[in-house]
Amino acid sequence: MLRKIGRLFVIKTRWEAYLIIYALALGAMTRGAHYTLQYPGFGGYLLWAATAGAVFLGGAKILDAIRYEQEKREREETNEAS
Repeated sequence: MLRKIGRLFVIKTRWEAYLIIYALALGAMTRGAHYTLQYPGFGGYLLWAATAGAVFLGGAKILDAIRYEQEKREREETNEAS
């Protein structure tokens, strides 16, 4: 039963990855907007840019991991067929 619940938290497709990245970006931009209010001026905008950059880096890593897992699965299937 725990495995079934655990599978809900695994990103399996690029579509799921895009949804998660969108949610991360939405939260990061909201946090960045708050930074510009809490820290007016250059510092706030720098923190806002950092939150955006973190989403770019995290999103790229998520998409790379999905691609790697799909390629690994395909390799395993071809090795089993041989």
